[in-house]
Amino acid sequence: MTPGPRPHVVIVGAGFGGINATKELMDGPFEITLIDRDNYHGFWPLLYQVATAGLGPEDIAHPVRGMFGERSNVHVRLGTVSDVDLDRQLVQVADEADLAYDYLILAAGSSTSDFGIPGVDDYAFPLKTLPDAVRLRNHVLSCFERADACPELVDSGLLTFVLAGGGPTGVELSGALTELIGQNLARDFPHLDVTKSSVVLVEMLDHLLGGFAPSSQAHALETLRAKGVDVRLNTAISALDADHVTFKDGSSVATMTTVWTAGIRANPLADMLDVAKGKGGAIEVTKELTLPGHPEVFVIGDLAATTDRHGKPLPQVAQVAIQGARHVGRTIKRRTTGRPTKPFRYHSHGMMATIGRRAAVAEIPGGLKLRGTLGWLSWLAVHLVFLVGFRNRIVVLVNWSWNYLTWDRAARVILKEDSTTPSGQHRA
Repeated sequence: MTPGPRPHVVIVGAGFGGINATKELMDGPFEITLIDRDNYHGFWPLLYQVATAGLGPEDIAHPVRGMFGERSNVHVRLGTVSDVDLDRQLVQVADEADLAYDYLILAAGSSTSDFGIPGVDDYAFPLKTLPDAVRLRNHVLSCFERADACPELVDSGLLTFVLAGGGPTGVELSGALTELIGQNLARDFPHLDVTKSSVVLVEMLDHLLGGFAPSSQAHALETLRAKGVDVRLNTAISALDADHVTFKDGSSVATMTTVWTAGIRANPLADMLDVAKGKGGAIEVTKELTLPGHPEVFVIGDLAATTDRHGKPLPQVAQVAIQGARHVGRTIKRRTTGRPTKPFRYHSHGMMATIGRRAAVAEIPGGLKLRGTLGWLSWLAVHLVFLVGFRNRIVVLVNWSWNYLTWDRAARVILKEDSTTPSGQHRA
């Protein structure tokens, strides 16, 4: 497609940023091409629930074409961006024709950062995509199947699950994993002593949930430990192997499962561009979220090194991507009508993290802090609201209600075609 009478906007990435940028622009005088390597938009805050069998992968995914199929000016492309020619204003797509653009919005998100620690790429399980979540679920369930057949393997770390990183994902995953083991797998495997299993949450700082208030951090720590999670603060990992994790103090833990939630970096697309980058490889942007020297190129979400009005880096959360996308859409519309543009201003909607059944911490703008059941209910409500698709909301609500009433996580299925490690080698 080449630029026609109407400005052509190419949007790379169908995550929170890309979808909301498309929605902001689709009623305007634009031709829009939305490109992603997957044909669905995933609700990544609930990936850990797929990994712990609380939800199925289709419950948190919605086909992109289903959102915009009736919009004649929105064109959805399934493909992988291989490069961007900023001077010629071309997006290069692997094995396909280049896309010319008048405006470009880069919203490709982030990838996992290994911090240069040996063994992470080979042995750790990331949790960034739906295939990652399904792969982890397969692996966890397979560990219990194998332990049931050969109980002597438990002492070698088969049922020890190490989670690296005490941020929201690590906290939520560790809480959900202990409930899956204690409530569901204990019933599924009556001949296996599941009390010999353990969940170890490792955090290099002296607190969990960085960015939350100290009272919320303390509550999360207390709740996880009450659930039986072995939380190790001030502990850094120095290396991973197939059957153990080594810490910087020289100690180690025997395990066949390490989940890496310790850090993220910008999508590899950033590395393709010869532009200034900040922490984690994120692209430096102007106050309008444009690429310096290229006002027609916008960068949003985890791909952008955005800051607040005081110069403090913004958190890498969905709301930053959503608000950035809406700002960019409004900026493009202002430009086409000759109106002045405005700098991006992020407005925090608060922070939330669930720790398990009727356990969560929620910090609402205005200083209100919720915990326990109230925090959990607010977390449920917010996540239902932001799920894309009426069907998804109903299915997730039904699944959550069923799980709450029966303690039954219905998605305890092993899909053999996905039950390999990131390196392609079978582990359990």
